[in-house]
Amino acid sequence: MAAQPGPLTQWPWHWMGSFKYLVFAPAALHTAHRVVTSGWGDMDTAYAAMLPALLLRMIHNQIWISLSRHQTARRKHIIVDRGLEFEQVDRERSWDDQIILSGLFFYLGYAAIPSTRFMPMWETKGAIIMALLHIGPVEFLYYWFHRALHHHFLYSRYHSHHHASIVTEPITSVVHPFAEILAYFLLFSIPMLIPIFMGYGSILGIVLYLAYIDFMNNMGHCNFEMLPKWIFQVFPPLKYLMYTPSYHSLHHTQFRTNYSLFMPFYDYIYNTMDKSTDELYERTLIGKEETPDVVHLTHMTTLQSTYHLRVGIASIASKPSDNPVWYMWMIWPMAWLSMVLAWVYGSAAFVVESLKLKKFKMQTWVIPRYNFQYGLIRERESINKLIEMAILDADGRGVKVFSLGLLNQA
Repeated sequence: MAAQPGPLTQWPWHWMGSFKYLVFAPAALHTAHRVVTSGWGDMDTAYAAMLPALLLRMIHNQIWISLSRHQTARRKHIIVDRGLEFEQVDRERSWDDQIILSGLFFYLGYAAIPSTRFMPMWETKGAIIMALLHIGPVEFLYYWFHRALHHHFLYSRYHSHHHASIVTEPITSVVHPFAEILAYFLLFSIPMLIPIFMGYGSILGIVLYLAYIDFMNNMGHCNFEMLPKWIFQVFPPLKYLMYTPSYHSLHHTQFRTNYSLFMPFYDYIYNTMDKSTDELYERTLIGKEETPDVVHLTHMTTLQSTYHLRVGIASIASKPSDNPVWYMWMIWPMAWLSMVLAWVYGSAAFVVESLKLKKFKMQTWVIPRYNFQYGLIRERESINKLIEMAILDADGRGVKVFSLGLLNQA
């Protein structure tokens, strides 16, 4: 919540809690009626693409959340080396609100603009127009709108809600008061709507533009440096066209610098680039290995246990494993996929959590195997090898205390 919440701070469906997805009920009923009365043949591509596009956005965001938390646990390339506050975790659990809003905008746009029904899958001219509109009007308007948000009047009523997160996570990027998100949506709609009105709109163009926004937003708030230096050496102008996680992290720690959206050239033009941007980027990119004092080596249990890891899904991890959430059955395929990937590619233990207790550093490492695999005779040798590798790795790094989870002791 902002320091002095202004009008339209709360999201309209905030009172609905976990039932907020019911706001899609009218659209779902309309779709069902359309299918019953006209059949699936009446469903055009643009309408059919709405739900998959929303699901892809959710999966994309969750991948970034998991990746960021894994890198935070590793701590090698971390930018702001501080822990997350419980208040921040609770505040950012509503990150999917903006996906719900985008779904409503999709539906309303489809209903209000008849030409969307005839959009092709791809239109090169439209994609070029979208790119130019983003580089030009969107980046320019965002820069000055962002600076306005840092004026005391707007900052205290709206933008301070976002800046309450000093240690950012990918989902921090979309946690804003409702009025502020509306302004962003209107801004980002410019590159999507103008090509449609010009007759050059395309389904894939819109989906890719939203994916670009999500990717850059998540990357900028992930709190670990990931962009290799060579890409800026090969193409030097790229430093003006793409920001880095350390670039935007400085905005959250210094507040009065690095205002640009994704392309820093306006910060260079208006002299608001933080002078330590390049130094912080190079330092965090090199990183430093952190040696824990204590390591606990555990393993997966059930397939659902994947979601209860810190790198998993927060809404599930916050509840007891014997009291699953109602939508668990919908994400079973992801659990099976993660199990298969861990089985095939899991060649070493990985870090899932790092804790500090005064001067003591503790980490939890996980063997990428599940309970049932420990009972398979053919898996015993590979599991023992994974455990041995983890012990040798910890010993080589100077770990003082190393403990084993129950099945790892067998």
